[in-house]
Amino acid sequence: MKLIVDLMGADLGSEEVINGVCDSLEKTKLNFILVGPEEVARQIIKLRQLDFNRFEFINTTEFIENHDDPVRSLRRKKNASLVLGLEKLNEEGDGFLSAGSTGALLAGGIFITKRLEKVKRATLATLIPTQSGSQTILVDSGAVVDTKSEMQDQFAVMGSVVAEKYLQIKNPKVYLVNIGSEEGKGDIRTKEVYELLKNNPNINFCGNIEPRDFLTGKADVIVADGFAGNMMIKSTEGAASVLFSEIKTAVTSSIISKIGALLLKKSLKNIKDKYDYKKVGAGVLLGLNKPLFKAHGSSDREAIKYAIYKAEELLSSNINKTIEERL
Repeated sequence: MKLIVDLMGADLGSEEVINGVCDSLEKTKLNFILVGPEEVARQIIKLRQLDFNRFEFINTTEFIENHDDPVRSLRRKKNASLVLGLEKLNEEGDGFLSAGSTGALLAGGIFITKRLEKVKRATLATLIPTQSGSQTILVDSGAVVDTKSEMQDQFAVMGSVVAEKYLQIKNPKVYLVNIGSEEGKGDIRTKEVYELLKNNPNINFCGNIEPRDFLTGKADVIVADGFAGNMMIKSTEGAASVLFSEIKTAVTSSIISKIGALLLKKSLKNIKDKYDYKKVGAGVLLGLNKPLFKAHGSSDREAIKYAIYKAEELLSSNINKTIEERL
């Protein structure tokens, strides 16, 4: 299998992405098409004495920035790494990975890669680590802010397929995020979505779930509109950042606290690693002719490496065929 990697647009620069790709060669069987500064990529690969036969290159130094208008940039920046990479994906390759502009990737997925025949809108699925040690799939996590009930019904099916084929969960439990767990809660659209999910024979719908149960592992798939899903992720990231900062302050506040911290060091590290986004992998844009993977903008080489590992696992599961059958 062949993965196309966008080297441009990541916060830490192209070199970090290239090194992440190189690090992944230790375990992955994928071959790569690297889209970005070819000379820089070749120098790093040569310096690390890696096999050039596993790489192809598309040279460019142009990319779509986060402040650019996504749709307009697709037309104006024809030599942008994302545009060239997605056009190449239409010709060959099994998937596309980028840590660049999320908006541009979503627009490129719609206008260049294009949707599967029966899909109303593509959805961004994000893997969420949970308290139970399992992973929950959140759909949608930011691709479609203004959704219709029929779209969320399809999101549930696509998320359920990923849980089955990728996470190997039989009959995954699907929940709808809501302000209460009781049936009948929520606004008009949420109630409409609830009825569609309840009567959908292709999913195991278990009812509403409140955001406070987001990380418990109760759900295998959580369905949300893109606005609510993105807010849930960013709120959780913010809360976790504050909590770890408070813990660090507390354990360094006195000699006794420092001694206690040494005793708890391994346990605290295990907790931190459990929720480390770097090891979770990239989000995946579902419902397109080929999967697009979105790594965090601040991804370092380790995060890129794990994003590639997870992408390879998902590509091997051949989810598109199952999604088409279910829809």
